[in-house]
Amino acid sequence: MTTVTDLYPTRGAGEVTVPRQDPVVWGSPDAPGPIATADLQSYERDGFLAVDQLITPDEVEVYRRELERLVTDPAIRADERSIVEPKSKEIRSVFEVHRISEVFAKLVRDPRVVGRARQILGSDVYVHQSRINVKPGFGASGFYWHSDFETWHAEDGLPNMRTVSVSIALTENFDTNGGLMIMPGSHRSFLGCAGETPKDNYKKSLQMQDAGTPSDEALTKFASEHGIRLFTGRAGSATWFDCNCMHGSGDNITPFPRSNVFIVFNSVENTAVEPFAAPVRRPDFIGARDFTPVR
Repeated sequence: MTTVTDLYPTRGAGEVTVPRQDPVVWGSPDAPGPIATADLQSYERDGFLAVDQLITPDEVEVYRRELERLVTDPAIRADERSIVEPKSKEIRSVFEVHRISEVFAKLVRDPRVVGRARQILGSDVYVHQSRINVKPGFGASGFYWHSDFETWHAEDGLPNMRTVSVSIALTENFDTNGGLMIMPGSHRSFLGCAGETPKDNYKKSLQMQDAGTPSDEALTKFASEHGIRLFTGRAGSATWFDCNCMHGSGDNITPFPRSNVFIVFNSVENTAVEPFAAPVRRPDFIGARDFTPVR
């Protein structure tokens, strides 16, 4: 069995900060693709890229109807891939939507989507995770500050930072309804968190993050160094962001819902091994073990 070097220690006795050991853009800067060279350079610098209109208004309606169908289907609600709000008991997320729904499977294969992922990661890609997120008005809870890679490394066994996420808005993202916040440039430093990972941690962490949560002191330092960017945009807009960006979102206490589809692409050259800091793997619907490239 091949031993994989742990470049990013985490879940130990104390927090540690490690400089990023991997490229941000793995592909050639002048490789053909839907992302312009200047935008790719911006992504490399900031760790994210906002696209004003990734899909059209007509397409938004198709995906929004499919989201509504899924979250109102009793069979989907009963499926372990559905995560419900602790208080309201409404569906918060549905995972593995590209397998549940052919409508979202087509979105994953769309050249505007997978083409950008291939361009950033410099290889064929597979879906490490997909989900729809639903933030209805009047009290849908947010998600605390975290780095996705910290969790995917610790609990799913992704060795390197060769993973990119896209959040596609299916409702308008205002500056008040619990939108995505990112610390620009935070992807350049890995923050290893303190504390061991409980068994089956995912059952709790998908509702409220605990293990893998940075300290207030670390977050204050990161925010002082990098600032915070809040993403707004109309339905159909999208935000691409690096796996190691420090990000989070607030509660939605407005009347205006916020829903999006979230797709995580990983390089086929960065497939998961055993978890680096967890007793067991998370289920496949959260951290895929099928590394078949998107075609």
